[in-house]
Amino acid sequence: MNYQNTIASPVSISGKGLHTGQQVTVTLEPAPADSGIQFMRTDIPGCPVVKAIPENVFDTSRGTAIKDGKAEVYTIEHLMAALSGLSLDNILVKMMGPETPILDGSSRVYNELIKEVGIQKLNVPHHFATVKEEITFSIPEQQVELTIKPADHFKMTVNVDYETKVLSKQQAVLNNLEDFYPDVYNCRTFVFLNELQFLIQNNLIRGGDLDNAIVFVDEIPEKAVLKQLAEFFNKKDITVTPDHVLNNITLRHPNEPARHKLLDLIGDLYLLGLPLRAEIVANRPGHFANTSFAKKIKENLVIL
Repeated sequence: MNYQNTIASPVSISGKGLHTGQQVTVTLEPAPADSGIQFMRTDIPGCPVVKAIPENVFDTSRGTAIKDGKAEVYTIEHLMAALSGLSLDNILVKMMGPETPILDGSSRVYNELIKEVGIQKLNVPHHFATVKEEITFSIPEQQVELTIKPADHFKMTVNVDYETKVLSKQQAVLNNLEDFYPDVYNCRTFVFLNELQFLIQNNLIRGGDLDNAIVFVDEIPEKAVLKQLAEFFNKKDITVTPDHVLNNITLRHPNEPARHKLLDLIGDLYLLGLPLRAEIVANRPGHFANTSFAKKIKENLVIL
């Protein structure tokens, strides 16, 4: 029999939120069986708690954000993916701010921290979930389509196509959730240079750093643009590599962008609170599609 899990002892990590730029400390604490994943805003009087469930999603513009009343928690997907990949059912996440730290732009740091303190087995059965029948969520005008069908195992396939010279079609496949580490856990978020410039100009990336994102460059910019970026990120200099990425980062996998989209989808679907026994195929997924898909799945969920 499988049993529910929690973290063996509390562990904390501090860092900047990607979009708010606020320094925040996040503490993961053990939680009792059947409590699920909950976020507590310790910086707000009364320390309100927000459950990580599909119904609490309220914003997906720059990541997945949840709220309950006035308590809001932003950019939860990388932490949620780490919890899913380690089969942690019950965790209390105490936050001294509104947004989880971006860290290196993946789930790696969360994954390693949890492994350091260990996982505690709880004496309560662990359940899985599937769906009654095949379900699809689509946005035809954006060529977005996510499909799930019942299975006696887990498999997730993600296809992306950015239709650019430097990043077009890619695929990532995870045949078993136990392979989240090492196949997916360290795959970082990414952005195109023109998007990065827009975010900077509109003050939407206050906690951004060239150490926590892959920046793809479709068209080689003028030296003045690279100089401005170097000044913004407090770097000595910035250049474009032969792989058409800024020289801040080396790709960990040739298909790291597709793997990161798979990581995001794992995190967003863990809002369901249960590991899935199903085959999932996602074409051009994103946080809005992922969380809308999770809501649709929940209406047809079968507990095993």
